[in-house]
Amino acid sequence: MAPRPRRRRLTRTLLAVLVTASVAVPVSGAARPAAVPAPAPTALGPLRDTTPTALARRYATTRADIRAAERTADAHGDHRRAAALHAMADPGRHFLTFDGRDGGRSTEVYGDLARADHIAVLVPGSDTGLDTYHRLRAGARALQQRLRREPGGHFAVIAWLGYPTPATFGPAALTTARADDAAPQLVDFIKQLRNADPTARIALLCHSYGSVVCGRAAPDLPATDLVLYGSPGVGADTAADLHTRATVWAGRAADDWIGHVPHAQLPLPTTTLGFGTDPVSPGFGARIFPAGDGGHSDYLKPGTLSLENLARITAGRPPVAAPHGTTPDATAAAPQREARRG
Repeated sequence: MAPRPRRRRLTRTLLAVLVTASVAVPVSGAARPAAVPAPAPTALGPLRDTTPTALARRYATTRADIRAAERTADAHGDHRRAAALHAMADPGRHFLTFDGRDGGRSTEVYGDLARADHIAVLVPGSDTGLDTYHRLRAGARALQQRLRREPGGHFAVIAWLGYPTPATFGPAALTTARADDAAPQLVDFIKQLRNADPTARIALLCHSYGSVVCGRAAPDLPATDLVLYGSPGVGADTAADLHTRATVWAGRAADDWIGHVPHAQLPLPTTTLGFGTDPVSPGFGARIFPAGDGGHSDYLKPGTLSLENLARITAGRPPVAAPHGTTPDATAAAPQREARRG
């Protein structure tokens, strides 16, 4: 347990950041992505059937919804949103769900979900929405391309943008409120995946604030692996407190600024400020995977150690100490070294 003076300093730091964010964000956030109108999407039932025919019908329905949202955004004069939606409506792309309202929600598949026996679900963090979706897409594509080189198995990657992510420097990014709202929706989606394919290996790859969402959802997630990377904490003191049967992994790159975030929690009347124990600390108890020297947004970049190990974990193989190394770190008992400010 941290000494009392240190805990008081952490609490003061969290409060100072919250006050600063609550003042700065309304001033700088005049153009809100949520303000762009969009029509209600077609009502789709739960994902029960992942045969090629059923998926093709679902993909066609969501494509029509994306095109309708594009027309609405264009008529509204938001040509940036319209351009992003135009790219998403490409016939070569496959969405299980789409809703353009309130900043946007979507679930996109990379790879052949009908044949997949290994599925990676990306749960993104702050500042991810339809206007910035290209960043999430780039990471999903990089992971899918890396998984193609895995021996044996059939792999699919799913980019789950199922909640309104907070702004990085906004007050919502410092509390569990968004995660509390998002967790039931993540659980529902993963249960649909599990019911559609009871034998698939499902790995949740949870980045930044997305790891808070995964932490809140953990007890009810029928997943094989729960991977926390670039995480500020998950609202739990230890991996055991997540009450999950999934293997819990954690990794942080050396130049990720998230390593300098205070690891404390302060209960407030309606939510909790801060996210508690550092997931890569020895006391948390996760299996640590080497994540290289990148920054907070570099984990899924091609050629990185972090991408290599996220792919290996998805495939059910132990992580390695170097991008092209052969020495496994199966137990990964030692945490990553503390992040440097880049």
